[in-house]
Amino acid sequence: MANPLAKKLKQLGIRLPKTGHPPRQSPKKQSATAPPAAWESTQPSRAAPTSNHSRQPSPASSPTNQSPQKKQQRRPIYRRVWFWLGVSVAVAGTSGATWVYQEYQILKASLPDVAQVLTFARDGTLTIKAADGTILQQLGPATREQVSLAAMPDRLLESFIAAEDRRFYQHEGIDYQAILRAAKSNVSAQKIVQGGSTITQQLARMVFLNQEKTLERKLREAMLARKIEQNLTKEQILERYLNLVYLGSGAYGIADAAWRYFGKPVDKLDLPEMALLAGLPAAPSEYSPLVNADLAQQRRDTVLQRMQEEGFISAAQAKAAMAEPLNLNPKLPKRLETEAPYFTTYVQKELQRVLPAETLERGGLTVETSLNRDWQQQARETIQSLIEEEGAYENFHQGALVAIDPNTGEVRAMIGGTEFKNSEFNRVTQAQRQPGSTFKGIIYTAAIAAGFSPYQAYEDVPYKVDGYKPQNYNQKHAGWVSMADALARSINVVALKVLLDVGFEPTIDLAHEMGIQSELKSTYSLALGSSEVNLLELTNAYATIANQGKYIKAHGIRKVIDREGEVIYEPPTSGQPVFDEDTAAIVTWMLQRVVYAGTGRAAALRDRPVAGKTGTTDRARDLWFIGYVPQLVTGVWLGNDDNEPTWGSSGTAAYGWRQFMAPILEDMPVREFPELPPLENREGVITAKPVEPEKEESLPLNRQPEQPRRRQRRAPASDPAETNETTPDPTPTQDNSAPAPRSTPQPTPETTPVPTMTPILENPDGGGDTSADSEPTPTPSENNPNDTLPEIDPESLLPEPTLSSPDAASEGGGSENTAPSQTDTSESSEEPEED
Repeated sequence: MANPLAKKLKQLGIRLPKTGHPPRQSPKKQSATAPPAAWESTQPSRAAPTSNHSRQPSPASSPTNQSPQKKQQRRPIYRRVWFWLGVSVAVAGTSGATWVYQEYQILKASLPDVAQVLTFARDGTLTIKAADGTILQQLGPATREQVSLAAMPDRLLESFIAAEDRRFYQHEGIDYQAILRAAKSNVSAQKIVQGGSTITQQLARMVFLNQEKTLERKLREAMLARKIEQNLTKEQILERYLNLVYLGSGAYGIADAAWRYFGKPVDKLDLPEMALLAGLPAAPSEYSPLVNADLAQQRRDTVLQRMQEEGFISAAQAKAAMAEPLNLNPKLPKRLETEAPYFTTYVQKELQRVLPAETLERGGLTVETSLNRDWQQQARETIQSLIEEEGAYENFHQGALVAIDPNTGEVRAMIGGTEFKNSEFNRVTQAQRQPGSTFKGIIYTAAIAAGFSPYQAYEDVPYKVDGYKPQNYNQKHAGWVSMADALARSINVVALKVLLDVGFEPTIDLAHEMGIQSELKSTYSLALGSSEVNLLELTNAYATIANQGKYIKAHGIRKVIDREGEVIYEPPTSGQPVFDEDTAAIVTWMLQRVVYAGTGRAAALRDRPVAGKTGTTDRARDLWFIGYVPQLVTGVWLGNDDNEPTWGSSGTAAYGWRQFMAPILEDMPVREFPELPPLENREGVITAKPVEPEKEESLPLNRQPEQPRRRQRRAPASDPAETNETTPDPTPTQDNSAPAPRSTPQPTPETTPVPTMTPILENPDGGGDTSADSEPTPTPSENNPNDTLPEIDPESLLPEPTLSSPDAASEGGGSENTAPSQTDTSESSEEPEED
């Protein structure tokens, strides 16, 4: 039988000598006196085996060994199972710890800046604020009213601390005692009955996380809570929490909830009401008193009990509060209220133009606007007053007003109609109407920019061009008049002749550069305002004149802030030059004459200069006035949505302009317009491209005695409006060749006698501003006998008057003080011949 020890050694890779190897003897049979190394001495020397599993032969195994015992062999430590198990555990533990540390560092590095807590806005929300910071409108789950911690009653703070985080002032973001207490309660009840999240953790979840139940979310929540505690004070944390927490029934924040459930501000809440609100965060939809009053009352009493346990109130106070019923006074959430709805709707459309769609969809935006709430209220009262007091007499039922700061382009007030809930149609931005004679301000601006002089005279006689025949008021004509006089008196024939001399292309291009965005057609009736525009763009164009020739697009947004507090949009503030300052100064001087010596006298102010232009369309369907002072431009429109004719005049719109501007300018310093620059040797900043009609003729004047006019409130049967023509308006041709002169050469004031222009006074029959488009109608002063227009001396407010004709002495017809030789004396009456 084979030696078992040999087999074992062979398995271990230990080779034994081939000869002289006696069988292994039991230690008991070995001789105690045998020499230990006797056997080894009889063997030849052999190299030690190289195998890791080899072992040296023990002297006890020598056949000559006389010892009766044999020493037991020990395995190396690296051959033991527990060693490798220990190594495995150590490696796994080290690897795990390394992974956990790395993941922790990654999570820590990915944590957002906790300063965002102070500027946080929820996704899907949009908050629009006025210039003073007041919220005008909110969309989505937003907090309408923010309340400072100092303005909150102490009892309210104590109620929330007792209900949500008893150790709020002791822990550093995570309350381990609360976690253990909640775990014990939940195990005992075998369901979730209590949470362990602190107020800081809830704030972190609201601002940065969601409601998903994952280990990573809980870890991030705990880390964020610690970071918030390290960077914000307890007071800041509590204030933000109370202003952001959802309290059911659409109420976000403590102030909105106080209004939603009790119809009162926070500082008017009593103890039972505070306790009810403090019990809502745990399950706002379930505990809302508008959903389940009994459950809400039970939750309120639980909070009162906790307040007593924490020593915030006495047992008697808790008992008395529990005995109180739920005294609810439900109101709509404040976030659903909207102030200045026409303006906020306009702002929302502006946002679609300036921000990407995905940014709007994400939400969390705060929009700071330029709206002045006091001016907005004054504008609302002005339009309502005009509709109620004048509309019934003059047959108009709608009105609109917009005010723009010409130096910034900011919209400071906007009224798009009489009642937003009845009609959301914004008549400032959406209503396309013919501007009538208000467009003449742009026609004459183009002429001055082309180098024309305001003294340049045109003959106002019956005129026909390519079959188109414009008409003045009652088909009357004034003979030779300067451009300045023609604009002040809103003479249609001269406006058309000026347009032909400047050209369609330069005029339309300049109008677009000034702010007109609507399509303008190259037709003769363009001179009389036949192309439709809206009130905002027309007012914006006049703002370009007021801003000394620099165009800034009208806008209502000052800045847009995202949920992280970063400014993501600001409008441009620098103006784009359209024409030079001298052109703007001359046009402003001409438009001042309209107000103080022309058709816009109803807009005159006592304490400061005003420039502007009236406008009326066919059968007085549209009544306009666009006017400005150096700091503010305001446009007013009156009319009917169904285009029904009115019985009024543009004087009513000018009167409304004054009713709005006079109160808001009381606290605004008086600023003068730029002085009239030298007119000699002026060069144009645009190039005129005169129109060459196929057929052009001036007809002789008929001397007919003037017929007395009767006052009436009905619309005239026929009305020679600015856009009225006897034949269709043909499309003219235009070239750059010099046409036959339609005006006299520019006179020189130093060498030519300048007849004084007589101011256009109010009608002898009591009417004010009348229109070339309609029969004379009463002004606001007539309907309100106690309201009289200010007595203003135009000569004391205006620069040197212009001349009517270079040859007024010989040809006549120039000034209303001059006896004309070729025109009937009836045409030099002192009645205004307005658009």
